[in-house]
Amino acid sequence: MLIHPMPDPIALQLGPVAVHWYGLMYVLAFALFIALGRVRIKQPHIAAQLWKKEDLDDMLFYGMMGVIIGGRLGEVLFYEPVKYFSDPIEIFKVWHGGMSFHGGFLGVLIAMSLWARKAGRNLLDVYDFIAPLVPLGYAAGRMGNFINAELPGRVVSDQSLPWAMLWPDIRYPLHPDPVFLQGLRHPSPIYQMLIDGLLVFVLLWIFARKERPRLAVGAFYTLLYGCARFFTEWFRTPDWETTVLGLPITSGQVLSLPMIVGAILMLVWAYKVRQRGRAPIISKA
Repeated sequence: MLIHPMPDPIALQLGPVAVHWYGLMYVLAFALFIALGRVRIKQPHIAAQLWKKEDLDDMLFYGMMGVIIGGRLGEVLFYEPVKYFSDPIEIFKVWHGGMSFHGGFLGVLIAMSLWARKAGRNLLDVYDFIAPLVPLGYAAGRMGNFINAELPGRVVSDQSLPWAMLWPDIRYPLHPDPVFLQGLRHPSPIYQMLIDGLLVFVLLWIFARKERPRLAVGAFYTLLYGCARFFTEWFRTPDWETTVLGLPITSGQVLSLPMIVGAILMLVWAYKVRQRGRAPIISKA
C-alpha cells in the first residue's frame, strides 16, 4: 500500500506571487516541445521540408494559446459545466488545475491551422511535424495532476495491489489532519503519464523517424493516444459515465472514440494516396 505524498502544490513563494507545480509542468511541456523539435528538424526527411528553429518558436506561441484556451474551455464544457458556470471566475483560475486534453487537442489543431496559413505551410505537414513533440508534454501535465491530487483512480478490486494508494480528498484542504477518499485507489495520473504519455511518445517517435505519407504521423499519434486513453480510463474515477449496449463507458472514453475512428480513416487515406502514386511532394506550399 502507498500513501499519496501530498506535496505542497506551491513550488515557490516569491512575496505575493505563488509559483505552482502545475504551472511549472506546463513550462516543462513547452520546453520539451522546443528541445524535441530541434532534434526533429535535423532528421533528413524533416530537414528536406526546410523547417527552421524560428518556426519552432513561432509555433510554440500559437500552441500555448491553443493548449491553454482549448484545454480550459474543454474542461468547462465537456466535464464540469455546472461547477464553472455557477462560479465563472473559477474558469480563469487555471493554477487550480482542470485542463481537458481533448479540448487542448482541438485548440492546438485550430492554432496550428492559423499558423500554417500565416507561414504558408501545408497544414497536414504541420500536424505531422508537431505530433511527436506532444506526448511528453502531456506526461508532464499528468504529473502536475498527481501533485495536485487530481483525477483519483477507481477503488482497486484487490486491496493487496502493491501500488494501490490512499488518495487525499482535496475537498478538505484546511482540515488539520489528512482526509483520504474511501478505499485504496489506482494512481490513475501515473498510469496516464506512463501509458498515454511516455509509451505513446516512444512508439510515435520510432514511427516518425522515417519518411511517411503526408498525415500518417499525425493520424498515428491520434490513434495511439485515443487507444491509450480509452484503456487508462478504466482505472480513473469518471467525471461522468453512461452505458452503451449495456456496457459502461466514461466521459474520457466517449471523447476518445471519435479520435480512434477518425485516425483509422486518416491512416487509410494517407496510405491509399501513396499506393495510387500520388505521394505528397515535400514542399513548403
